[in-house]
Amino acid sequence: MICCEVFCLKGVPQMDYFFGLDHPAKIEDLTLLTTFSDPVSLSIAEELLSDAGIPFLKKERGAGGAVRIIAGFQLFATDLFVRPEDEDKAHDALIPLSEPAEFVSEDENDTENSEA
Repeated sequence: MICCEVFCLKGVPQMDYFFGLDHPAKIEDLTLLTTFSDPVSLSIAEELLSDAGIPFLKKERGAGGAVRIIAGFQLFATDLFVRPEDEDKAHDALIPLSEPAEFVSEDENDTENSEA
């Protein structure tokens, strides 16, 4: 069988290399960080967590994954899970999502460009 030869190493304990655990991770072992219903915010959160070096698990609710593949969008929310020891660090990494954005008007932008 190809799958056993390729994916299973004899004599080596199976590990979840994503989370670095000695057993496969289960949802019960993880902490729900937050839930997103907006795909843009979800993508930003994924990048913020990746930049911070925090492993996460993305789980779409309901038939979200199948609907997204077929229709091109999702109807259900998506949960982000992290390890319990990374929860505080993950909340800190997502602070930019909760702060209001600062917008620069065209007049201010033109003034800055002319001064430089």
